[in-house]
Amino acid sequence: MDRRQFLQSAGALAAVTTLSTEALAKDKGRPNILVIMTDQQFADAMSCAIGKKYIDTPGMDSLAATGMRFTRAYAANPICVPSRTAMFTGRYPHETGIQTNTRNQIDVKKFPCMGTVFKQAGYETGYTGKWHLPIPSKDSSLHGFDFMGYTDKDRGDFGRAKPGIDFINQKHKNPFLLVVSLMNPHNICQWARGEKLPDGPIGDPPPPDKCPPLKPNHGHPQNETDIISLMRKSYHASSMFPVSGFDGDKWRQFSWAYYRMIEMVDAEIAKVLDALRRSGQEDNTLVVFLSDHGDCHGAHRWNQKTVFYDESARVPLIVSYKGVTQTGISDRLVQTGIDLIPTLCDYAGIDRPDALPGISLKNIANGRKSRDKRQYIVVSNKLAQGAPVDGVNPAPDGRMIRSDRFKYCLYDQGKRRESLVDMQNDPGEMTNQAENPAFAKELTRHRGYLSKHAKKTGDGLALTMLEGVG
Repeated sequence: MDRRQFLQSAGALAAVTTLSTEALAKDKGRPNILVIMTDQQFADAMSCAIGKKYIDTPGMDSLAATGMRFTRAYAANPICVPSRTAMFTGRYPHETGIQTNTRNQIDVKKFPCMGTVFKQAGYETGYTGKWHLPIPSKDSSLHGFDFMGYTDKDRGDFGRAKPGIDFINQKHKNPFLLVVSLMNPHNICQWARGEKLPDGPIGDPPPPDKCPPLKPNHGHPQNETDIISLMRKSYHASSMFPVSGFDGDKWRQFSWAYYRMIEMVDAEIAKVLDALRRSGQEDNTLVVFLSDHGDCHGAHRWNQKTVFYDESARVPLIVSYKGVTQTGISDRLVQTGIDLIPTLCDYAGIDRPDALPGISLKNIANGRKSRDKRQYIVVSNKLAQGAPVDGVNPAPDGRMIRSDRFKYCLYDQGKRRESLVDMQNDPGEMTNQAENPAFAKELTRHRGYLSKHAKKTGDGLALTMLEGVG
């Protein structure tokens, strides 16, 4: 067989496989949908991504074994409420006005919730666990989730997962949408502060030399923006972020603790997946696993979230529909806030709300080419959790453009307000190239991306931020 014949044969086999997959999905009808969400887990913190030397996550790994793992998925805004609001409305944070962990409520008529979208399409809807959305949880008419499994704080993530298992085991006349929202590894915040862990103890860390090594990007970046330098002082001055005194040994134990919390939540995920399998519904259920945001995990001597560094903003995302999705890894740029609902609607065969700006990941997850060509994604933040510095409490706004190779960040304060990182050659984000003449064309191109996006989506603040640069 010559090369041409081989390629033709391979192409024919791929076409048959795709047709078989599509036929199988059609035979299954509208799938159940199970969304499993952790809190504060960065993208690579799974053994399917980094191996089992320091962490073992068989539950998450089982989903990766039957689905597509997206390695460049980013949160809409790397903090709880803005990210969750985006995921459950499909809209950018600047559209909903939710950029911080605010108590403000959104207009659910203007920004209908995921539960409402699926309930109106005939799905049975359920939600269990952490809520943290700017919508009153007790009024299902506002969010569309008819079954609400409320958190039992004394039982940790088990108290959040068990109601979801009960929902799975119910008799369902129609396909269901269930969200299981878990807490860990968010407890790493309490661990860093030396507080009691809300979801249960993890034991004492071993000696530092038995813990994971320091991250390669543990040091401060070169030429970092004024605002990041300021916010490092602001955050480290706050009792919420007491890590300024951590030495290398403490950071290594921090990593050990973080991985133990992920293993704890993975055990609950495994229970939910086991219940799905035992109920006989696994083969007709789309499972999406993701986190609302990451944790810096010691990168650049930061812990927690809110910043644009990959450890904070990049999240795990696995789309698994047994027998339908292709097993593999995709480096497609994803923004989970705007892409989640379109993807779920596509699999369910229901119309997505017209105003949603995101794209469906179904074709990619199923091993097909996507018709949607995306040059970049946009992420926003508002750094508002720090302490006063020189009598002033800074709360700057930022925007991030992630293209195929580069990450561009812009802030509304400071003299050095821009950052440009070559993510291909500097994945640890250790050098800001915004003032390097060799990167001038890329800097201009990424400013143009942000301007185009801001004009298209009505992000007036981003347009104002762009004034005076260049």
